[in-house]
Amino acid sequence: MKMEDHVTQEGSSVSAYLRQNGERSRDWLRYLTAVGAGGAAVALSAMWASGPLATGIGAAVTAVYTFVTDRVRPQHSEPREAALLRTSSGGIPRLDQVDRPELAGVHPADGHPDHQLAPPYIERDAEPELRQAVLESGFVLIVGESTAGKTRLAYEVARSCFPRHAFVRPLARSALAHAVKVARRRRRAVLWLDDLENYLGADGLTASAVAGLLRGSPGRVVVLATMRSQEFRRYDAREESRLTGSDRDAWRVQREVLHMAVQVRLERRWSAAEQDRADAHLDPRVQLALGSCDRFGLAEVLAAGPELLTAWENAWAPGANPRGAAIVAAAVDCRRSGLRRPASRQWLQDFHLPYLAERGGPDLQPEPFSEAMQWACKAAYATSGLLIGNYSQGYIAFDYLLNAPRLAPVPDHLWEALLSRVEAADAYDMGLLAHQANQLARATTALERARAGGVAGADYLLAIAVGDRGRPREAARNLEGIVRRRQTQLGPRHPDTLACLHQWAFFTGEAGDVQAAASAFGDLVAATTAALGPEHTDTLAARHQQAYFTGEVGDTQSAVQQLTVLLEDRTRLEGADSPQVLAGRRSLIWFSAMTGDLAQAEQQLRQLMEDAVRTLGPDDPHLIAIRSTQADFAARAGRAREATALFTQLVAERSRILGHNHPHALHTRLQRAQGLMSTGHSELAQRELAQILNDAQRVLEPGHRHLVLAHRMLDQLQQS
Repeated sequence: MKMEDHVTQEGSSVSAYLRQNGERSRDWLRYLTAVGAGGAAVALSAMWASGPLATGIGAAVTAVYTFVTDRVRPQHSEPREAALLRTSSGGIPRLDQVDRPELAGVHPADGHPDHQLAPPYIERDAEPELRQAVLESGFVLIVGESTAGKTRLAYEVARSCFPRHAFVRPLARSALAHAVKVARRRRRAVLWLDDLENYLGADGLTASAVAGLLRGSPGRVVVLATMRSQEFRRYDAREESRLTGSDRDAWRVQREVLHMAVQVRLERRWSAAEQDRADAHLDPRVQLALGSCDRFGLAEVLAAGPELLTAWENAWAPGANPRGAAIVAAAVDCRRSGLRRPASRQWLQDFHLPYLAERGGPDLQPEPFSEAMQWACKAAYATSGLLIGNYSQGYIAFDYLLNAPRLAPVPDHLWEALLSRVEAADAYDMGLLAHQANQLARATTALERARAGGVAGADYLLAIAVGDRGRPREAARNLEGIVRRRQTQLGPRHPDTLACLHQWAFFTGEAGDVQAAASAFGDLVAATTAALGPEHTDTLAARHQQAYFTGEVGDTQSAVQQLTVLLEDRTRLEGADSPQVLAGRRSLIWFSAMTGDLAQAEQQLRQLMEDAVRTLGPDDPHLIAIRSTQADFAARAGRAREATALFTQLVAERSRILGHNHPHALHTRLQRAQGLMSTGHSELAQRELAQILNDAQRVLEPGHRHLVLAHRMLDQLQQS
């Protein structure tokens, strides 16, 4: 009997605005007169605009910015590959020239129509730690929840510590490489990466690029970045156990970048000391926000996050702004699908229609599209709008909305329409995210698009996704070719070559050749030990797979011995609560029970479950795998009804998390059918097996072991 999941691979017009805003307005009037409306749009969007990955250019120029860039198509713009924040003369500004925090990506904030400036900065408790970090380290990352005040804190500290440094801010991920070159060539520079997650992934920031920037005298180049807590948690060590194949490899590349940074945490809720400092300011916006500090963070209220979320939810009411709400829903789901750049106005015009139809369409009395866009982009209390951006650069959803409660899964109509329009690098991001979410059909579709577009690494990730989807032989064939190319291009001991060998060996075993897999992993353990060291995570992962496939060959005694030594090493290196240690314990219990005391194994499994529940989340794959092993042990002990009940629960869990036709869900459905057969429910078992076969034949490759087992069980029922 095969142990499934043995280890998780590893405003309105320009003139009105000018009448209201004094000398600053006259400056803009002279500028508009000099360059014309089209030229002003270019200047605003490509020079002193905050860019598509930020939040607009601030309350003081909101009316001009919205009017010019959203109603006049610019005649030319800076190429995306070189789009950096620039002065009106086209140069890279110094930090002392960046005199508005909105230009650094700070959410604009204003609670009074007469205020043109950002609210006063209030010192945060984390400021001393951040100052020390930026002065002593070349790479600093501020982590906190959306609208915690990360960017404002970074902006104030950077301007104070490095006023003469060039402020190098890429306005899109495609401009990152150019930004790195500019920062490296400058005498002094701060590379500004607000929302660092947008600069990771395909063609994104790498550890070698950061290391190259930090060479030379300390403080010459400083990399200052921010990241939302929700994104940062994706790189927690415990998350590695959830990933497979190249997901894990891509995750490690990105996590390596994060590990190079000194990390400073910023709390969303303000401390009593911070509130006391805020109370000393007479600014009415701050005083208004202080009244909500019992529920929200002060910066959160200033950025109007809760207000915007409420406005979105209420907009669906008939006669309100239902079309605007549908547009926002489409923009939110574009980001949730993996799109890291703005969506065009035309895209949103097309994408929002199914959302509107699902909510009632004409019955909602939807407003015209242009009116809906104006509503969605309108700032709440002159802060950020639900959508951020402009006609020329496109629009992104305000990041506070991405963590709204009760968001439904991204619908197929949005995902498929988006994939049909994005570039190959965007398709890679969409495929990677889908794979990590176990949306394997989406993953393979997106990655095929990325591979066809020549995105580096897409062929490798596609092969893994194909294998995980239930086609291990096809995956092994494809990986074999990638291994050969990497051996030629990178060398046989390069980490990327070894990672690909690991995946080839794994899917070789999954395809049924467990002897070849055991032998291949034995060779890989020797290779990774020599190239990476005996304690490297890839070496430890290869040892686990070697033990597993050794046991699958039938040599359970050697498997137990190998797992025992591996567990000792991993516990010493990673701690007893490491997910990989928990996975190793389960494998050891499984193979020990093959020849040992089943009752003792069940007791050990109960203890393992207690430890896993204490340290892991409810939907963690290790918990589900442990419950699967408990059900299997119950069946082996002859407790058929108990086993059938457990497998029934597991079918519901795995179908909810992975999908009804995921290979793991299909296998659990087969185990439930076995339980039904054992408890005398032959007719029900036969009906379920017929449905399983029908589902499995649509996703699994011919000869897959689940198909073989299903046919054998059905034949057994028909002959009885």
